[in-house]
Amino acid sequence: MNRESMEFDVVIVGGGPAGLATACRLAQISQEHGKDWQIALVEKGSEIGAHIMSGAVIETVALTELFPNWKDMGAPVKTEVTDDEFHYLRGLEKGRKVPGMFIPKPMRNHGNYIISLGNLCRWLGEQAENLGVNIFPGFPASDIVYGEDGSVKGIITGDMGVDAQGNEKGSFEPGYELLASQTVFAEGCRGSLGKKLMAQFDLQKDADPQHYGIGLKEVWQIDESISQPGKVVHTLGWPLDNHTEGGGFLYHLDKGTVALGFVVALNYENPYLSPFETFQQWKQNPVIKNVIKGGKRVSYGARALNKGGFQSLPKLTFPGGLLVGCEAGFLNPAKIKGTHTALKSGLIAAESIAEALNKEQATGELTSYAENIKKSSIYQELYKTRNFEPGLNKFGTFLGAAFTFIDQNIFFGKLPFTWHSKEPDHAKLKPADQSHPIEYPRPDNEISFDRLSSVFLSSTNHEEDQPCHLQLKDPNIPVTVNLPQWAEPAQRYCPAAVYEVVEENGEQKFRINAQNCVHCKTCDIKDPSQNINWMTPEGGGGPNYSNM
Repeated sequence: MNRESMEFDVVIVGGGPAGLATACRLAQISQEHGKDWQIALVEKGSEIGAHIMSGAVIETVALTELFPNWKDMGAPVKTEVTDDEFHYLRGLEKGRKVPGMFIPKPMRNHGNYIISLGNLCRWLGEQAENLGVNIFPGFPASDIVYGEDGSVKGIITGDMGVDAQGNEKGSFEPGYELLASQTVFAEGCRGSLGKKLMAQFDLQKDADPQHYGIGLKEVWQIDESISQPGKVVHTLGWPLDNHTEGGGFLYHLDKGTVALGFVVALNYENPYLSPFETFQQWKQNPVIKNVIKGGKRVSYGARALNKGGFQSLPKLTFPGGLLVGCEAGFLNPAKIKGTHTALKSGLIAAESIAEALNKEQATGELTSYAENIKKSSIYQELYKTRNFEPGLNKFGTFLGAAFTFIDQNIFFGKLPFTWHSKEPDHAKLKPADQSHPIEYPRPDNEISFDRLSSVFLSSTNHEEDQPCHLQLKDPNIPVTVNLPQWAEPAQRYCPAAVYEVVEENGEQKFRINAQNCVHCKTCDIKDPSQNINWMTPEGGGGPNYSNM
């Protein structure tokens, strides 16, 4: 297909904190040096922030480095942490508050801020535009452009106006080639192009497999008399067993708004486990229920997150491009935070690229970026917490937490060994006949809810007459392999009711309700046969998160 091409100095894929930090810092340096570097940023969401979801508690050091006067500039970072609680839940009505002295240091939050990451990204997008960055929302990067020498030359944005059978409709518009000396991949966790790059350049060769969790989140409006702005609550334990890693959070923002959610590590073993149902069940514990009872649920979303940490970091550069933020796996699992590392990696990427542009040496592989990452705070803090994830795998949740306390509070991350987790998450599922079905309570529609009403709150929308963006490598595997071996876990690990097994004419069929997809990427990660390939849908499709 003949496509129009546009040339830039740098193309950035993804409008999250890492991509936006890269864009803003590059534009700042361009102005400081009297240059006119052309910077483009493409974002698959309908607007910057539409697909952004995180807890979120943020460390502001990197933000201050990028915009020292962010407070005066009106950044949506207002609610400073005032109280930090940790609870170990032992059942529906049981739990115990953990004394502060026993909380591992990485999990302490004083001095941090509770934010909506989506709102912060919207603000960063405004700053990028003010600095002259070309931002293209609603333009997913669907493929990579390679040169004759095999190097990355840019990306192709998705075609618009293609029907479900792959035919061009009257509204068809081909995607563009966006070409650049360097392409920065900032798609977030399990990026569709990042996955291709991992395979093309064997970037994971010297690293452990990346490990993941699924994070589910709701925003509630509660009585302001109950609200405690700045209060952070984390929980461990119930409803998960001691062999399944995960936990919950509840953050008090201002004006009676609370953000609450639950993370389940995707190395869980029981194919009958449902992260969504676990989240809804967790809300019934009084630690959470007493806060939200009588309130109104206003938003819902879900997103996969990296949990591998230091040992899972891939090679960060390749000819013509580099990885930043959660595309590279920079989230610190011990802190359950990745925004500060995403921002910092964007700053380092921008400064590394700027140095090469100034020297007119911006083509090829920018190895200086990886070298600068190794000298940075990102590398130091991920190395310090390197045994967190393998420790939980080795000892279970309760003893793993005790090990983390010893490792971080007594030895300060300097124990003379590094553990590894070599088995990928999808390989951890046990067969259904070796597992116990889990009976979850029915939703009461006051505290707990069903999937479809939840997806409605995410404002998810896809053009129905378009190719399915959830591709099966073999359409027979869900019924012939996954169903008999694992009771087809896609029916339960998906938080948006995308997958179901139905009976048609006496035969079992695997149905994909792609219009429900909230782009969490869990299916791409957890499918035990690795049969599902998540691709970008038509531009602007997916959730349209507000205040997430």
